[in-house]
Order: sequence, then C-alpha cells, then structure tokens
Amino acid sequence: MTLLLHLLNFFDIKSFLLFVVLFLLVFDYIKSKPPKNFPPGPWSLPFIGDLHHIDFNAGIHLQFMQFAEKFGPVFSVNFFGDRIAIINGHKLIREAYQADTFADRPVLPLLTDMVGDKGVVLSNGYAWKQQRRFAIHTLRNFGLGKRSLEPSIHQECRYLHEVLLNEQGKSFDPQQLVNNAVSNIICVLVFGERFEYTDNDFQSLLKDINELVYLHGGIWVQLYNKFPWLLRRVPGPHKKIFSLNDKIVDFVQKKIDKHQADFDPSKPRDYIDCFLDEMEKWKEDKAAEFTLENLCYCTMDLFMAGTETTSTTLYWGLLYMINYPDIQRKVQEEIDRVVGSSRQPSVADRENMPYTDAVIHETQRFGNVLPLNVGRRATKDTQVGNYSLPAGTMVIGTLTSILFDETEWETPHTFNPGHFLDAEGKFRRRENFLPFSMGKRVCLGEQLARMELFVFFTSLLQRFSFSPPDGVEPHLSFRLGGTHSPKPYQLCALPR
Repeated sequence: MTLLLHLLNFFDIKSFLLFVVLFLLVFDYIKSKPPKNFPPGPWSLPFIGDLHHIDFNAGIHLQFMQFAEKFGPVFSVNFFGDRIAIINGHKLIREAYQADTFADRPVLPLLTDMVGDKGVVLSNGYAWKQQRRFAIHTLRNFGLGKRSLEPSIHQECRYLHEVLLNEQGKSFDPQQLVNNAVSNIICVLVFGERFEYTDNDFQSLLKDINELVYLHGGIWVQLYNKFPWLLRRVPGPHKKIFSLNDKIVDFVQKKIDKHQADFDPSKPRDYIDCFLDEMEKWKEDKAAEFTLENLCYCTMDLFMAGTETTSTTLYWGLLYMINYPDIQRKVQEEIDRVVGSSRQPSVADRENMPYTDAVIHETQRFGNVLPLNVGRRATKDTQVGNYSLPAGTMVIGTLTSILFDETEWETPHTFNPGHFLDAEGKFRRRENFLPFSMGKRVCLGEQLARMELFVFFTSLLQRFSFSPPDGVEPHLSFRLGGTHSPKPYQLCALPR
C-alpha cells in the first residue's frame, strides 16, 4: 500500500493509468505469444484474441472453413489468450485422433465448475478408461447394438405414430415428439423406464437439455473460461447454464435414489443397478471413480448423449423430406416394395433398402450435427502436419472439413443421396463419412444411433407423408450451439 502511494505521488494519474495499460498489454502479449512453430492464425487483439473475427450467429464452423483456406489445414485461433489448434481434413484428423496423444479432454473452467472431472465424456486417464469400459459392457448386455433392443424401438415407434395421428394432419413442430421418442430408448437402458409424451415434467426436462446444449456454443462460455474468477461472482446469462445443469442433475439423482431404495443385486434392471453393484467390487480402487457422485454424472452423460444427437439428426431428416418431396417419395416407394404396410421395418431390411440407407447417411452428412467435434487435448509435445503442439494444447478436429470436402464428395453442398450409391444403385460406404468421430473417443453409442435412425426414419415414412404447412416455404436455416440443429419449423404429417 505504501509503495502504491509513493507511485501515485511520483506519477500523475494519467501517467499511472498509461503505465497500467502498457503493463497489461505487455503481460497479455507474453502470455498469448504462440510457441515456436505453432500453427498460424488470424491477427489477434489484446485480451479478446480472435473474437473480433468471429460471428457466432453466422456459424463458427463455416468461418473455420474460411480460415483453413487462408492459413492451411492446421491453424490456430486465440480465444481470450488460450490458443486452440484447429485440424482440418480427413488425413490429418485421422492421424491425430487415432493417436493416444489426443485421447484426453481439455480442462476448461466452466466444465470443471459444472461436473469436475467426472462422468464418461469429460473424464480422463484411468477413471475414464474404467468408466467407458463399464458403460460399453453394461449397455451391450442390455442390448446396445444388438437386435434384442429392436422390439423396444418398434414399441416406441408405435407410440410415436399414435401421437402423430392425433395431430390430424395439422401443422406442428415435431422436435419435442422426436426428442421424447429417441430419449425413451436410452432411458430404458439407463433408468429402466420410458416417459409418456404427456409427461409435462419430462417434456420440460427435454427443453432444458436443448437449451443447455445451445448455450454451450455461445459467447458466455468463452467469457467464463477466460475470466472464471470474475464470472463465478457476478450475475449474467452464464448463470442459466448452471441452473439448467442443476435441474438435470437433480432429475438423475432422484432416479438413483429410487434405484437405491429397491435395489436387488440379483436382478439388475438397467445401467444404474449395474453401477450400484459395481461399486462394491471397486470400493478399494478409489481412482476408478465407482462412486455415487460419479454414477450421477455418468448416467447424465449417457442420457443426454443418447438423446441429443440422434434426435437432432432425425429432426434434420424430417426437414429434408419436406424440402425434397421427390426424395421422400422414392424412400416410400422402396419401403412399400421391401417392407410393405403389414409389418414394421426392421434393421434386417436395411441391406435391401440401399436408397433409404443412402438418404439416412446423407442426412447425417449434410446435417453435420457435431461440426466441430468435442475438443481434445495433447497429452505431450507432438507434431501435427508441419507444426508443433506443446503438451496441454486444446485441439479441435472439424468434421465439417471432412463431410463437406470438395475433393471427396461430388456435390458436397447439396443434399444428394447419390453420394452413398454406386452406378448400379447399391449402397456404398465412404471413407470420409465420420459423423461419430474416430479413435478412442469415438461415440460409444454409434451402433444404437445407427439402429434408431434407420428404424425411426423408415417407420415414420412408412406410415406418414410429411409436407410443409400450406403457404409456407420450407427452409434449411440452422442454429449453432453445442450442436448444429435446424431452426424450429413446422410440418404436417398425413397418414398414408
């Protein structure tokens, strides 16, 4: 304090403020200065980094594509002093993501304050390996990726059909119904129950999840990660992220409490029961994180991941069908020819329905639900392309650069099922089709998602024809948060 008074006496107030500003500028420059041979990027400003280059409403994934054209397939961006390496292109992303070097998640203040290092999605190291192994093993035992789960999806399709019939051909937004239907499949696996479409509490929860995912793509997340010491203490829109997260945690925790009350180790009903049983086996190994607290976050991860991306893909799928009625008609002709109307479509029908399969794959490609993938972190100094990344560097592989690669796709910026059909009309796999990511962090629910997409999509188009409301011109506008999703729209479902 005495030293500060002496300085104030020595300098006039303007000189002192100038000194403070210069000191902060030099400090920020030193802190933000890129390491040797770090990927290039746009010109950064002090403190805010490259935010002046970013229009979050225009779609940051599209702006990253423009940066790649200017700076090359590996470039960097600076958000509030934290430099992130952005990797583009199938070859470089595959090389990076299949290496153990990028198996960890970055440590970000917002996520740390929300869940710590718990769960399946954000945990690292030994705990993550044990939790991922257990989740895959347990969910497979309950039918994940197996035909034994298909009857549950068929049943959910029937419930969904009934609700759509009740709309009586009037226009409505299908998002909530699709969310509920898809979510019920993962709910059966983790909670042991499904939820009615008339359950207002569950409908409210699904809306909270949608809003939480959207907010994760906003500017307030970046602000929080740069200034956590400040934003923890002041009000603002970022507080809603925590309140929504708390609601979801509370919902999951109540389900766990109910399971504990009537838990029978000899008759495990779902993932929660199996985890409760597993806790006893791992009680001496604290590092594996088989605890009640981690059960809550692991369950929440599976519940949210099993709901959001698949339902958003189907939401895109219905939008494409009302935008491209000729494609919808061709799908229905194939369904009528292969399945008919007397039974529900089955996963076994997929190999005989190449056009429908191609439309679903093109929906995943063009819908591009996770354009920037989920961030990873370099666990040691490493090389990507011609550049050096120090240990701890956050890395993002842009799936947009793969799914819309102009050198790999014939018409990348057009919805074209022909991308997945050969000259004879047979389905063909594409190496650049990677909507579920790759490497050790590849989506653990990929097989479930593929099954759900095929059965839900084909059953809907078997029973209904979808069209825009009278006088409404459909559009493909999107909003980008944690996922790339359509802006709300309405359609009409007419029974066939």
